[in-house]
Order: sequence, then structure tokens, then C-alpha cells
Amino acid sequence: MRTEPDGGRHDLRHHGDAEVRDGGAALVDLAVNVRQDTPPPWLRERIAASLGALAAYPDGRAARAAVAARHGLPVERVLLTAGAAEAFVLLARALKVRRPVVVHPQFTEPEAALRDAGHTVDRVLLREEDGFRLGPAAVPEDADLVVVGNPTNPTSVLHPAAVLTRLARPGRTLVVDEAFMDAVPGEREALAGRTDVPGLVVLRSLTKTWGLAGLRIGYVLSSPEVIAELERAQPLWPVSTPALAAAVACTEPRALAEAEAAARRIAVDRGRLVSGLASFAGAGVRVAGPAEAPFVLLRVEGAARIRRRLRDLGHAVRRGDTFPGLGDAWLRVAVRGPETTEGFLTALGAALATPLGPSEGLKHREKPRPLTDGPAGSGRPG
Repeated sequence: MRTEPDGGRHDLRHHGDAEVRDGGAALVDLAVNVRQDTPPPWLRERIAASLGALAAYPDGRAARAAVAARHGLPVERVLLTAGAAEAFVLLARALKVRRPVVVHPQFTEPEAALRDAGHTVDRVLLREEDGFRLGPAAVPEDADLVVVGNPTNPTSVLHPAAVLTRLARPGRTLVVDEAFMDAVPGEREALAGRTDVPGLVVLRSLTKTWGLAGLRIGYVLSSPEVIAELERAQPLWPVSTPALAAAVACTEPRALAEAEAAARRIAVDRGRLVSGLASFAGAGVRVAGPAEAPFVLLRVEGAARIRRRLRDLGHAVRRGDTFPGLGDAWLRVAVRGPETTEGFLTALGAALATPLGPSEGLKHREKPRPLTDGPAGSGRPG
């Protein structure tokens, strides 16, 4: 593990949805980590039933209470947000920090939000040879804000809760992004609901498991003091009435049981995908692991060419070179059902068999778009 100061050249605003916009809409989507065949019909009905109340301003009390009950917390420890992405913006704007550190490779929005708020950000870069696993000693002692994903996007690593809690100490805010934790059977290693860890902030998203990326609903769990600070930075009525209805529905016992069943299916489907990818080891394909999330990270030379070839064959995967700590030999692939996985593996075999043209590597190699050197570390891609 090593630290890297602010200023690395990565397009922090690139996300998987870019692979399926515009002409990519007809592709088999392995780039976005939203569960297939969602939202389920019962959830669509609950959301639709809320539309009759659109003339009234949103009232989040019932949804907040539902989320609090789901985690066994008082409502003062819960803040509802327009997806986890809004929570990162609130943290960056509301908290007074001197040395924020982001553990990479991980979801890039936390760093982008910190930069946009004028912070200088240091990075702790986890290494492939360590299995992208975190040793607490790698985090600078004077870091007063630490951000880490669990399970981590894009590495699919699930860090032990005991390792993460060793990062906590008085005077430090520890932000753990658990956006994909409900896709882990039993939510093992979760910190949501813990009140004994100083400075802990846990972020959750309901958009991945329930197919609500277009609705935007997530939440923050932390101390009443931190929640109050974030709430002061939040605009009025930040979460829409349909999103509030979804929050209530997705935290009910029936929904939690369905999410657990889905997590177990995903584990089986992921095993099938990883096993299939192992058959390409002779072609230089390596899977980071053990994978524990609804996606896998794989390394293969010529990844940019292979990604383009996969598009030609009807499959979209997520490029990895926009994640700090990864280079241009990485791809992220969402876990899907058996039929989709079989089709992807067939396409990957064809893509790997396509020879590299004499000038293709130089001509088409993709580079991350640099961040502009705007005022106060604006962080916007150029």
C-alpha cells in the first residue's frame, strides 16, 4: 500500500452508465451494478400508489422511522438522501476536516465531492499483490476523514469489520460506503447499526438491489451530531415522495427477505462467472478476489481493445482505468444470471481471440481524461 497526494490524473466523473448511454442502450449491460429485473412489480405498485400525494410537500418522517427500525437505531441517527451520491456531497461540504484520505481503488464520487468542496485529498492506494486488502497502518495517523467502500467498488473486496473499526479514533470521521452490503449474504462485516465506533458514518443505497437508480434514494447512519450537521447542509425536501415510499417498502421484512434471497442467488451466479473467467487464464485473464460483491474486477492486457471488441459483440463492460490505483489493463463486469453470463463468456472468448493490429495499441489506447487544474481543486474532468 502507498499514499498518493491529490493531483492524480483520473476522470473521477466517469461511471458505468456512460457505457450504455446513447448507442449503448441496446447492449447487454454488464457495466452498471444494478440488479436485473428490478424494481419488482410489488415495489412499482407501492411507488405508483404514492403519486396521488405529489401535490403535497414530501414528509420523510415515516421513511426515516422505517430505516431507523430496520437498523435498530433512533431516528436521530438517520438522514435520508437522494442516493448515496448526495451524501458524499453533504459530507464534503458540512464537515470541517483538514486532511481527508480516500482509500482507492473505490467509487470515485467521494473524492470528486471533496475536491469540489475545495479540499486537498490524499489517497491510500491498495495493491493487487495484497488482494486490494486494507491494512489500517497504511492510513496516515493525522487523517481526520477516511473514506472506504465495503464491499468495495470496483475490486469486489469485502473488508472485515474488525479491520475497519481499527481505523476509528477520536477526532476522526470514518466513512464506510456500504452501498452494496445488501448484496452480501447475511450482510456479514456490516457496520450499519453500530453505535460503539467513534466517528463512524455509514452510507447505504437502495438503488442497486432494488433498481431505483432513476429514483435516487439512500441514507446516512451516524451520531445525532453528525446527522444534524449534514441536515443543515441539505436543501429542503431533498427526497421526493415516491422515493420516500420506496424507502419504507424496501425496509419492510418482506423486502429484506427478498434482498437476502437475491444476495444468495448473486453469490451462486458470481461463482459461475468467476469459474468461467478462470478458463481464460491461459489468455492472461486474472480475477481479483475473492470477489464478494455483485461485480468482479478482472485484469487482462489490451483491456481497452477487448472492451471495444465486446461492444461490437453486443456486451458493455466497465473500463477500469478511471479508478485511481488501477491502470489500463482492468475491466469491471457485473454479475448476471446464467444465460447472460454464458453469452458474455462466449463473447469474451471471441474478443480474446481477435489479434491485435500492428498499430492498434498506439492508435486506440484510451487514457483517462485529466482533471482540470481549476481553482480550489475543482475536480471537474476536462
